[in-house]
Amino acid sequence: MNPIPHFAEILTLIQQARQRAIAHVNRELIDLYWNVGAYISRKVETSEWGDATVKQLATYLQEKHPDLKGFSRQGLYRMRQFYEAYHDASEIVSPVVRQLSWTNNLIILAQCKTSQEREFYLRLAVQERYSKRELERQIAAGVYERVMLSPNVSAVKTQLQEQARDSLGEGVFRDQYVFEFLDLPERHTERDLQRALIHNMKRFLLELGHDFTFMGEEYPVQVGMRDFRLDLLFYHRDLQCLVAFELKAGPFEPEYLGKLNFYLEALDRDVRKPHENPSIGVLLCASSDQAVVEYALSRTLSPTLVADYTRQLPDKHLLEAKLVEFYLSNQSSTDQA
Repeated sequence: MNPIPHFAEILTLIQQARQRAIAHVNRELIDLYWNVGAYISRKVETSEWGDATVKQLATYLQEKHPDLKGFSRQGLYRMRQFYEAYHDASEIVSPVVRQLSWTNNLIILAQCKTSQEREFYLRLAVQERYSKRELERQIAAGVYERVMLSPNVSAVKTQLQEQARDSLGEGVFRDQYVFEFLDLPERHTERDLQRALIHNMKRFLLELGHDFTFMGEEYPVQVGMRDFRLDLLFYHRDLQCLVAFELKAGPFEPEYLGKLNFYLEALDRDVRKPHENPSIGVLLCASSDQAVVEYALSRTLSPTLVADYTRQLPDKHLLEAKLVEFYLSNQSSTDQA
């Protein structure tokens, strides 16, 4: 009897070829929109063309090729806007915009106010492979403002962030996580929070980042003759380490760190594999006093972070105002120095 052949490798080759083809088509499409935008921009800048000419071009293209999509007057305006937003930084940004769909490029172009914010979300969207809906949610959640306003409360955290940063400066870990999708009441327990996060794991992973892999809830570790359980355990593929989350429905208390550090030691001794990096702990609390956190973390040797969670999307306008205030304050300090 002949053995059943294995066709999985052929399927993998087909899927990889399709992905490369889609990526190639997308790059060509973005290049086309870039070049059309550049052509229109130069014509308008030299006063050879006005808005009426752009409208005539749209009509001409639709008449000659009615099957063409996206080349309406509005579409041509967006191509011009796309080129003008990035042409000064094309050497840095150009490879990134070509990795995103036109839809995601338009979302970033429309919803981001500064070149720094645009570049931030361009790189983040490529890194995390965001869909249209996921990208819109992250912008609405003010990820850029939250990262820029994030205080460095300990040398340990600073070291971890430096290890985990991409070229843009977006760290793997944040000071606050937004869980508006949990629909938790104001008064809830750690168990309520844990169950809600497990039930909404896909959205939770979106907030954490795609490199996090969920390993289990109530993860068992044994020390001596006693059994202990971690609230949530993840593995981070890029950092190549275990990440333990301890959940607290109330404010941060310094004594919480002792228990989390104990868990990290147990993970490193009994669970971590030889090729993996030391485990990282994240203490997720409903609120925290940054001064108390700084004191509590100042002498700990374990790679531990403290973060808040909120049950509602932050006020993006308030975050933007705080970011402007932060920039002005730093500028004032620099001028005085």
